[in-house]
Amino acid sequence: MKTKILRILENANGYVSGEELSRELGVSRTAIWKNINSLRDDGCVISSVTNRGYRLENIPDFLDKDIISRKLGTSVIGKKIEVLKTVDSTNDEVKRRASKGEPSGLVVAAEEQTRGKGRLGKLWDGQKGGLYFTALIRPELPPSDISSITLAAGYGVCLAIREYTGLDARIKWPNDIIIGNKKVVGMLTEIAAQADMLEYAAIGIGINVNNDCFPDEIKNKATSLCTELGRKIDRNDFFRCVINRLDKVISSFIISMSIDDITSFTKLCATIGKRVSVQRADKPIEGTAREINRSGELIIVDDSGNEYVINSGEVTVQGIY
Repeated sequence: MKTKILRILENANGYVSGEELSRELGVSRTAIWKNINSLRDDGCVISSVTNRGYRLENIPDFLDKDIISRKLGTSVIGKKIEVLKTVDSTNDEVKRRASKGEPSGLVVAAEEQTRGKGRLGKLWDGQKGGLYFTALIRPELPPSDISSITLAAGYGVCLAIREYTGLDARIKWPNDIIIGNKKVVGMLTEIAAQADMLEYAAIGIGINVNNDCFPDEIKNKATSLCTELGRKIDRNDFFRCVINRLDKVISSFIISMSIDDITSFTKLCATIGKRVSVQRADKPIEGTAREINRSGELIIVDDSGNEYVINSGEVTVQGIY
């Protein structure tokens, strides 16, 4: 009901009377008044004048699942969208629902995460103004093919940023997104699997969209889309673009990750050709990132010509945060 009232006020040329809203929506004027106050509690600025009605003065920057779903042309991801005000972690929320049988395609977003997840057990600082969500998919793949999902998610988000903003977003293998040498997107894919088949994958994504400040420990390493553009962007519209692109790219990559897919990913990968280091259990590896193979693994060649195949781990890239 709130969303319907908001859309009517948004499209109106001036004031809309409570009687008109009541008639159009088929509810009492008391119900209209209660929903108007609820919208005000959400941050909407709505003026009211006796005998004239209500007028929308300003809409805050909040996510709206109905707006996001509008014109969404996906086949899997985004079949069901939920937006929460706050949650411990969208990954944990999706995993809870997946364990109860939630089908593929669910996307859960949150305005705020109290225990957002980063890689290697780190917390993701989910400040207001960002876009934090997790997509649930149930691909018929062996657990060893998770790398194709990871690469596809990074590539899809990178394409969406480039398409929507025109910014020169690049991928830091396997799926962090950078602009310049600063991080703008972090991802974490978690899975549940039987011995030979995935039960589900929860693809967690955090994008710095309209964030305008960062904690001291990361402010020299992180950036946001609004910082790079010099203006805020419509998160609902951008979110729709991200979901559409993720749906197309993930569907392509997990069916069969082709040479063309790897080539396209490599063109946007800032890691290739750079000096890198990665910590393995037995010893650190340092060298040059040469290429990405058909399995989505990173090939590193050290100064002695030895070749290493990296399929996981925290890769440090010279010159990038």
